[in-house]
Amino acid sequence: MLTLRIRSRAMALAATMLAATPVALSPMVATPAHAIIVFDPSNYAQNVLTAARTLEQITNQITSLQNEAQMLINQAKNLASLPYSALQTLQQNVQRTQQLLSQAQGIAFNVQQIDQMFTQKYGNVSMSTTDKQMVADARSRWQNTVGGLQDAMRVQAGVVSNIDTNRTQMSALVSQSQGATGALQATQAGNQILALQSQQLSDLVALLASNGRASALTEAERTAAAEQGREQRRRFLTPSSGYQPGNAQMFNSGK
Repeated sequence: MLTLRIRSRAMALAATMLAATPVALSPMVATPAHAIIVFDPSNYAQNVLTAARTLEQITNQITSLQNEAQMLINQAKNLASLPYSALQTLQQNVQRTQQLLSQAQGIAFNVQQIDQMFTQKYGNVSMSTTDKQMVADARSRWQNTVGGLQDAMRVQAGVVSNIDTNRTQMSALVSQSQGATGALQATQAGNQILALQSQQLSDLVALLASNGRASALTEAERTAAAEQGREQRRRFLTPSSGYQPGNAQMFNSGK
């Protein structure tokens, strides 16, 4: 609309200038005796050239305004935000995985607790430890191992459940990136794709951590069981005082 208005004004101005230019009159036109019209070809050519140059300048100005308008339109497109966000879904996936890790049974993902538990349950068996306490410790270690395996499987299930959500988000983000109308939308779509990849890496780290924890508990239980077995064998092979004879009274001597 702006371009049509400018062009119309330019054509009107050019027409006005041409109308103001002296025009040669036909010899057949009757003129008063006191008026003499002289046609100057050089002046006419100069006026026509001036009008043409003016029209060319106006045309250039119109083209310049069109370019500026298009530049403003492109800038507006480049500054337009992406009308789609996958941030909330990605955050929910990460929180779900974190909740699964925080629900670890027995030995949690805590350095101090791990050191304390290994000192109490997985260290060397003391010679003063009773048989009842060794059985209780062995059962506790077994429970930790089973809990670690269960926790790993739960994390695996959570990561697998995120795959379908990630696939949907990836498809939507790629579509938004391909249909971006400006640099800002394309950049925002790319940033969200990177965020999706970060969430997938978080799931992978959680999966490796839970599997490693389960494997470590299994190996620790095996090592502690071997140490306990050596202590129990030592106690079995250690000579005891044996049977000590003593006096026994079977009947009442007063009768």
